[in-house]
Amino acid sequence: MLYTPQQTAGFSTHSFRYLLTNLDDHVLTLTLNRPEKKNALNPALLNELAFALAFAHYEQDVWMVVLAAAGDVFCAGMDLKSLASDEQTEQTVPPPSGPVRLGELLAGLHKPCLAKVQGAVYAGGFLLIGGCTHVVAADTVPFSLPEVKRGLFPFQVMAVLLEIMPARTVLDLCLRARTLSASEAKNVGLVTELVPIDQLDETVQKLVDELKQYSPTAMQFGLRAYQQLKSIPQHQQQAFLHDQFQQIQQTADAKEGTAAFLEKRKPTWRGE
Repeated sequence: MLYTPQQTAGFSTHSFRYLLTNLDDHVLTLTLNRPEKKNALNPALLNELAFALAFAHYEQDVWMVVLAAAGDVFCAGMDLKSLASDEQTEQTVPPPSGPVRLGELLAGLHKPCLAKVQGAVYAGGFLLIGGCTHVVAADTVPFSLPEVKRGLFPFQVMAVLLEIMPARTVLDLCLRARTLSASEAKNVGLVTELVPIDQLDETVQKLVDELKQYSPTAMQFGLRAYQQLKSIPQHQQQAFLHDQFQQIQQTADAKEGTAAFLEKRKPTWRGE
């Protein structure tokens, strides 16, 4: 993590410039708010995202995150103009301890993260949706990786996409700068659910409400184990997972879930 728990403890006191934040009933909604720049990711917005995701990771009251965007474009990727300039980054949040890599930040969140995609996704915007556990998109949204048209290559996006779709599909997207329709994006696994634009809010809320029914602790254990498995040799994975199951049984949520099952009632989760 690029921030410590002590740094993010004052999350609510910060005034963000490019990110709208709202914590309500265990759901932290982060809305990209640079619509005049198609929500392109400049250094200040990247730092704000890093700070907010670190807060979400540490804060027990946050059970899940919703990523949304203002305007008619979800994210146009990196703001190449601002990244190339020598201007000093605006300090709306404490400076991170290292470079901001969105793929790593989302992988380290260890909580469900839902992307609500109302508009086009380009280039580095794929890092946001590729790192989410669920992507609900309007059925008119296009998706494109145009980097090769600019003499660049989407290296980090490629790594994220290789985890969710076949290698040849990923390479084809990167090499041909092809635009995917919303239905094509769903077919290759980039999007998990497509809906008409006027049903987007309702559909995301239904998914949020469903996830709230289940143990946040169990989901955090599972998502953390999913990431940790990538660095564990195959012959050690079952022992690791067995140990994880032993640990999760000792949590307050596991004990509450078992008691609720035996007593034939709905569990009351504490996220512990």
